[in-house]
Amino acid sequence: MFSTPPAPSLRSFLTAALLFSATAFATPEKWTAAIDAYGKADAVKPPARDAVVFVGSSSILKWTSLAADFPFTTVLNRGFGGPELSDSVFYADRIVTPYAPRMVVVYAGENDLHAGKTAEALLVDFQAFCGKIHPALPKTRILFLAMKESPSRAKIREKVLLANKLIAADCAKDPRRTFVDVATPMLDSTGKTRPELFIADQLHMNPSGYAIWTEVLAPHLKK
Repeated sequence: MFSTPPAPSLRSFLTAALLFSATAFATPEKWTAAIDAYGKADAVKPPARDAVVFVGSSSILKWTSLAADFPFTTVLNRGFGGPELSDSVFYADRIVTPYAPRMVVVYAGENDLHAGKTAEALLVDFQAFCGKIHPALPKTRILFLAMKESPSRAKIREKVLLANKLIAADCAKDPRRTFVDVATPMLDSTGKTRPELFIADQLHMNPSGYAIWTEVLAPHLKK
């Protein structure tokens, strides 16, 4: 008589499902040209080491006032297009670790959730990002900027809130990781989004939105 093989544990099943979800949406080949352009610029003028590197989606790419907003430290913008967090994981060895930064500021996740990824899968991607940075740069701090509640993506609000909660809890487990809540200050007194902080597409921020991010983030960059 043959014995019935043990069923895989629920934890194993969930882990496998999350890992599949985290990779199924990855589109790193879309950003090859942008990453190559950064590489060419670095070859001409190597960036300073021990800086603060900003990576992530278009909200980082469009933050063109970084140097003026944080004049007390050296910053390096390595945002690109509209990627998902998994794309930043994929390219971390080209746009993060070579610079040996003292801090990495990450903003990503909205695109992922909008594309159908779960909040749990986004947490897996964040852990993968940290797992790629810290073995190479064990003293580098990673700051995750809370995902904002963009008016044009109101349908994914609950997923945004859950993903922020999960990543904040994960950051609390490691002193090298910090969850920076730049999202709550963007809401009004009733907890609703403020359209006046966004440009016409109601997805990307205008200078008033970035001013809020700057005020919240600055104390963390000074530590």
